[in-house]
Amino acid sequence: MPAIDLHSHTLHSDGDRSPAQLFAEAAAAGLEVLAVTDHDTVAGIAECQVAADAVGVRLVPGIELSSELHGREVHILGHFLDPKAEGLLRLATGMIAERRERMERMIALAQGMGFTAVTLERVIACSGGENFGRPHLARVLVDCGHADSIQDAFARYLRTRGPLWVDRRRLSVVEAVELVHRSSGTASVAHPGANGISRQELIAMASTGLDAVEAFHPDHAPNQAEAYQRWAGELGLLVTAGSDYHGITVQPGRKLGDRSLSRERFFALEERARSRRG
Repeated sequence: MPAIDLHSHTLHSDGDRSPAQLFAEAAAAGLEVLAVTDHDTVAGIAECQVAADAVGVRLVPGIELSSELHGREVHILGHFLDPKAEGLLRLATGMIAERRERMERMIALAQGMGFTAVTLERVIACSGGENFGRPHLARVLVDCGHADSIQDAFARYLRTRGPLWVDRRRLSVVEAVELVHRSSGTASVAHPGANGISRQELIAMASTGLDAVEAFHPDHAPNQAEAYQRWAGELGLLVTAGSDYHGITVQPGRKLGDRSLSRERFFALEERARSRRG
């Protein structure tokens, strides 16, 4: 049965695949629908649409927004977005400046540890543009011989509160959900099990207008997927599913379509977005 995968990334954020490569893989994997949900940007959506049309896979324009709930990071997925929405374009512009400042601070920390070959220029070359993040710095650390793999670079240096960690400003969950809605999309909480989101926290997010829960994700154990699916039903929320695919060099062993949404649930989510557009 053709798969519907509503969570993936390209090199426009922290993935390692170009849009053309991503959609070629999607077609080879038998995907019917793929959402591209790059972190805090819709810069790659136009390119993704061309790539999707070329291989006959349907693109769902999306985003993964970094937000905060009760002092910790929560990611909000937007699906069926208008990528030309003013709020999204303004966010992307601001995020580019913030990401650059954050990266400069992380590189300064790296150079303070004696990693003099780690430079902003190398990170930009690795990312192919200005929308870079920790995975690109991780690749540079590997290339410079300071880590054995991207995973090793994160474990040694780039984990939260690690030696090269620099915090960043995040939207509140309310702001993230409102931004998605103003952009004609549906808002769901990404990989809640990986972030330890409790039922009470899900209730709080539902009160902000959250539309759905990503119950099915590779980082969720079966009992977590079952619990989030049940809680979503109790709270009147829809359910989403996605592989959170970043490419084979970022997440060896993970594949597009690892988690797939039923057509019935996909159409319910699409109808929610359509009703929001009026």
